[in-house]
Amino acid sequence: MDKNTVTGLLLIFVLTIAWAWFTMPSQEEIERQQQEQIRQDSIAAAQVEQEQEAEPQEPVAQQEVDEPEQVSQPRRPSMGVFENAGISDTSKAVVRTSLYEIELTNVGAGPYKYTLLGHRTWDQELVQMIADTSQSAYSLEFLSFQNYNIETDQLVFEPLFDQNEFSISDEDSVSLAYRLPIEDGASVVFTYTFYADQYAYDLDIELNEMQEYISGTNVELGWKSPINLTEKDRVLDSQNSMAYTYAGGVLEKFKLEEEGRNEQRINGTIDWISTRSRFFGQYIKPVTDANASTMIGEVDGDPTDPETLHHYQVFLQSSFVNNPVLSYEMYAGPLRYYDLRDYDEHAYDVIEIGYALFRWFADPLVRYAIIPFFAFGSMFISNYGILIILFGVIIKLMLFPLTQKSFKSMAAMRELQPQLKEIQEKYKDDPQKQQKETIALYKKAKVNPLGGCLPMLMQFPILITLFFFFQNSMIIRQESFLWASDLSAPDYILDLPFTIPLMGDQLAGFVLLMSAAMFLQTKVTGGMSSGAPSSGGPNMKVFMYIMPVMLLFIFNNFAAGLSLYYLVYNVLSVAQQYIINKQTSSNKPEEVQEAKNKAKKKLKKGKK
Repeated sequence: MDKNTVTGLLLIFVLTIAWAWFTMPSQEEIERQQQEQIRQDSIAAAQVEQEQEAEPQEPVAQQEVDEPEQVSQPRRPSMGVFENAGISDTSKAVVRTSLYEIELTNVGAGPYKYTLLGHRTWDQELVQMIADTSQSAYSLEFLSFQNYNIETDQLVFEPLFDQNEFSISDEDSVSLAYRLPIEDGASVVFTYTFYADQYAYDLDIELNEMQEYISGTNVELGWKSPINLTEKDRVLDSQNSMAYTYAGGVLEKFKLEEEGRNEQRINGTIDWISTRSRFFGQYIKPVTDANASTMIGEVDGDPTDPETLHHYQVFLQSSFVNNPVLSYEMYAGPLRYYDLRDYDEHAYDVIEIGYALFRWFADPLVRYAIIPFFAFGSMFISNYGILIILFGVIIKLMLFPLTQKSFKSMAAMRELQPQLKEIQEKYKDDPQKQQKETIALYKKAKVNPLGGCLPMLMQFPILITLFFFFQNSMIIRQESFLWASDLSAPDYILDLPFTIPLMGDQLAGFVLLMSAAMFLQTKVTGGMSSGAPSSGGPNMKVFMYIMPVMLLFIFNNFAAGLSLYYLVYNVLSVAQQYIINKQTSSNKPEEVQEAKNKAKKKLKKGKK
């Protein structure tokens, strides 16, 4: 996770707790409001006018890490009996479906181009996932009996079909086979089966009479090509390039944070392996058992340089002794929930939707509430910007009771502050008596000292989940709204002649509006106070005005959809702040007032 994201999340947490506390009416403000309520009608009318002016404005598995130099070994000048394996002529074949066009080569017997027909890059070219088009993206690797490292993506297979173009539709499928003849009847056969209506396809590998040609009992199948970057922000796209192994219910992520090369090996029963970019990825899932995986990474320069190559490879190790035919289910395509769910129930786990601490909450929230909302809503509303606004309204309404309860509880605590100070002064030499009287005051006023924070903390997992969802979800990719052409990317509207740390040299539109909405919330809160001093003093006022600027710096390079959501959230917070402040000033808890009066009487008696 990059530093900007971490900083943004910390700010969300701080703002969630601090905002309601710092914008609450102080003791002086509450007393002023009580006095205003008993004034003459002319003064009351002036108060109404002030309030109208303050209306809100719209703005498990064992891991072994090897040293970098052990990642790959140089190719030997000869491959022994495999030197003359296969044929000399190269050939290509194309399979077309409504979802993709896959081009296969007999050099390695696999795909060298994979074009997604329903997805385009930021510059409107069709997405072609495979970066290395010189040979097959898949390779079967093993150590030969003559101690040569054999990689089948370097060998030329014989196609066992006559056509070179195939089109499949509806519920049809097509199978294509390639054979690598060795000698004395030994051979390796790759058979692919493609389906018309899904991104998943099958691969069967037959190892015929190969026991005497392979040293040991294991072979490894892997994906070796980098996945092409598709987004305008190549750095962000690269930061999401990584490899995964899912084993025993645990997802292991492998990513290099700096220039270099390394690998990680995981032993045990492997469920699937994967590599990805920000929005696209490939998976290999063994049907026959796999007993280990290897993830290899290489970053050939500064990770923050847009031209740096982030190259990840993944391999599955399987025993062929008892499995002369090794079967796999493959996937290559978009990282969309419903496509991945149909492939494997845990495949969507590669999408970061929150910290591991909140995964138990975030995962069902995203899978069974947020994604279905957008899927269902898009059937009636085609504009995802409008859907985000509608979603923001719904979330705000859901959280309103928690925020209201928190604010009222914190307001009640503020109102008890004078009495608490009196107790502290009176029993400063008797801590036990002080604690007893404090608890008695809380009990009498029916106030929970933690009642203000707990409801706010209950909102935090929801806010964090939504932060990750809008930043990482493919749902809003290349969806436009107003001036934003892609809600998954920043909506820059202004180029700066200089570079600002954290922000860069451009300003995003929805982030500006979001910060303005928070600034308006500060002004509205101040307007409601009618000049009353803030309980936090001048330093707190400065902090409240600085927060919108801090958000402008942090959120400027995040997805426009994320900024749009928080813009809606902040605008609605202005209205909510107004409603809650009105309720607090006119409907004070009777218990709190009674406790306050009794404390004052007690103090007067003590003075006598």
